[in-house]
Amino acid sequence: MSNEKTYPMTEAGKRKLEEELEYLITEKRKEVVERIKVARSFGDLSENSEYDSAKEDQAFVEGRISTLESMIRNAVIINEDESNNGTVSLGKTVTFVEIVDGKASDFEETYTIVGSAEADPLEGLISNDSPIAKGLIGKEVNATVKIQTPGGEMDVRILTIK
Repeated sequence: MSNEKTYPMTEAGKRKLEEELEYLITEKRKEVVERIKVARSFGDLSENSEYDSAKEDQAFVEGRISTLESMIRNAVIINEDESNNGTVSLGKTVTFVEIVDGKASDFEETYTIVGSAEADPLEGLISNDSPIAKGLIGKEVNATVKIQTPGGEMDVRILTIK
């Protein structure tokens, strides 16, 4: 069991996964079982699309429950206060600007670097495995960093680390 993958995450990220797990077990699982029961009442299962759909949902829900249980069991909590040495690390929120032709853009970007289990770029949470996070980790305020992204190379200047 020591070969299982660990999942770095914040305490809030772990709580969010625990809430999703609780919902899936207490509500969603029951809904899917009820759908299967209703679909069975329609008769012949070989041509019953409602039954097939409900069984597919059941497989998805059970798979997600298993995944969440593993992620929670193997969570490694990031203590944001532990690494307060002025460099970018897991749990830190970083604000930077892109440098284009030697000049800083007016558009600031802010992301919190989290483990892949709780990454949500639309909410400003980027995975420590992402190209941007990999480029920023270990750097300090005012550092100019060259980051390789799928869209090409970009230069950024770190403004703040919190």
